[in-house]
Amino acid sequence: MVSPTNFLLQTFLWLALAATAFSLSPNFYHNVCPLALPAIKRVVEAAVHKERRMGASLLRLHFHDCFVNGCDGSLLLDSTSSFETEKNARGNLNSIRGFEVVDQIKAEVDRVCGRPVVSCADILAVAARDSVVALGGPAWKVRLGRRDSTTASRTLADNVLPSASMDLPALINNFKNQGLNKRDLVALSGGHTIGLSQCVIFRNRVYNATNIDTAFAKERRATCPRTGGNTNLAPFDPTPPRFDTAFFKNLVKERGLLTSDQALFSGGSTNKLVETYSRNPDAFWVDFSKSMIRMGNIKPLTGKQGQIHVNCRKVN
Repeated sequence: MVSPTNFLLQTFLWLALAATAFSLSPNFYHNVCPLALPAIKRVVEAAVHKERRMGASLLRLHFHDCFVNGCDGSLLLDSTSSFETEKNARGNLNSIRGFEVVDQIKAEVDRVCGRPVVSCADILAVAARDSVVALGGPAWKVRLGRRDSTTASRTLADNVLPSASMDLPALINNFKNQGLNKRDLVALSGGHTIGLSQCVIFRNRVYNATNIDTAFAKERRATCPRTGGNTNLAPFDPTPPRFDTAFFKNLVKERGLLTSDQALFSGGSTNKLVETYSRNPDAFWVDFSKSMIRMGNIKPLTGKQGQIHVNCRKVN
């Protein structure tokens, strides 16, 4: 029998989660600025058309924003005398990109809306979805109504962003700390079907791993020497400009670029899900969409919390 105290606690937690879910809505800007979402889509499509890699970069911005104290636009803030920017965190420094495109989106959205009504946090969420769609992936209804943070934390970013060297238990725990499960972990990792990684990130795997296809390792070593070439780029899968299931097919063949990628298919509890996604694009698309919505619900600022930034790089 559940004690009255535990029952009250469970009820409180349920209500808190429900309040978060209901405070964000796909229709949040319908009356305030119906031109906002089409404006975001236009700028994203132009940016991705100009550079296909930008789609992956914008998706990654939303992911790295949400994992550090929630989806609140804090990743976009530059350093001040009060805090150091999250852009300098280990998982972001010299790799996170796309800030100029976010600036362009913000300027266009504020222009069509007549004033700053769309938060930078919401811009990241919508731009991530529109980037995936622009690269041939699924669409989903983005819940909106987030507000922007007035602070940032490089220290927290250092501690909570998942590392490319993590094994499966560490990855599962990392996502669990964000309220996400194993299915979310595998589905969201599938975002690596687009984009590129730097040699410094995957060097150790292609030279030292034992669970790696030898021909694949040799191919990657050709552009990633043991010393030097840290910023040389390689694709996560053979079709980086296209949102598909090639990433999962690679994992089944032990051709995962990162240690944390191959960890998803290394004899552990996520093997079956990787196999399913490798064979069934529809299953991947459905789960990816659901997991993006779940990730987008991580600790949003709503109501009178936070601000609507005039400049995504600065607190008002």
